[in-house]
Amino acid sequence: MKTTLLLALTLSSSLAFADAAPGAEFAVPHRLVDVGGRKLNLYCSGTGSPTVVFESPSGGAGWEWWAVQPKVAARTRACIYDRAGYGFSDPSPRAADVENAVADLHALLQAAGVAPPYVLVGNSFGGGAAELFAWKHPQEVQGLVLVEPMHEDENLRADAVTHGWMSDAERQIVEFGTACAAQAEKGFAPKSEAYEDCIGGVDPSLPAAVGEVGLGQRLTPAWWRVRQAERRALAQDRDELRAARKPFGDLPVIVLARGVSPYLVPGKPQSEGNKAMEAANLALLTDVAHSSTHGEVRVVAGAEHVIQETHPEAVVTAVDDMLAKISR
Repeated sequence: MKTTLLLALTLSSSLAFADAAPGAEFAVPHRLVDVGGRKLNLYCSGTGSPTVVFESPSGGAGWEWWAVQPKVAARTRACIYDRAGYGFSDPSPRAADVENAVADLHALLQAAGVAPPYVLVGNSFGGGAAELFAWKHPQEVQGLVLVEPMHEDENLRADAVTHGWMSDAERQIVEFGTACAAQAEKGFAPKSEAYEDCIGGVDPSLPAAVGEVGLGQRLTPAWWRVRQAERRALAQDRDELRAARKPFGDLPVIVLARGVSPYLVPGKPQSEGNKAMEAANLALLTDVAHSSTHGEVRVVAGAEHVIQETHPEAVVTAVDDMLAKISR
């Protein structure tokens, strides 16, 4: 009876969005699942096994995957969710570090009845979370698609060839965010300098309806609190990943790497320092891929760090290829 009702609700939800603008389904909450006194938003569509689970980059809600998830759902079950404090999920009283993110995701999948096996797909922070999930729950994961994943040594490698530039830039970003968070408590006046610097308007990479929801959230003190909490937890994230890192063995892994540096200065040629930093990034991601006996790294031409935003087809292809590997 419960299964029949769930299928009916899923079908009803799918039909409701069938004639809507692309991505409209990501502008509303779906299943608000209790994970111990607070709720996380989960959206799954499609049928089949393994279930593909998407983990978003730092600062991002599940809708970051709006251009990828529906195409993957045409082949198998595909789920996005909002980490604590983002999208439609409740905030968490715990630290916004990668271990707590993994604990939340595992609790969410169990509470929602989304059974393994899983293929995990993660970008940046979400890539590190996907790796940590696989190390903590190896019997539940059949494959990883890591999109420019966070790595505990990323700053060490970049600093070594840029005389500490990367760590300096990271500190400046945290300071900038602190100022924006303070302004959020007071409110952002439209068209003010603070508004333009901190908010900038609707994110053009998102569908219009989703962009408006995201804009509304970025104007709130609550959003800035969790955003800054994630930034301040970076050192803890790196310690947690370093402590957990080990070879993936025969777990299939596909790593997608950027083809264009996000640190280029517009209108100026690429510096030798930038070239060295990009080479260091690719070497690091290649090491991650080669820690699996079934690992590979793919450089996505023309893509920067958030590959699912500008080159979603590269992510869809990688997931399709991963599913094909698993089914052999």
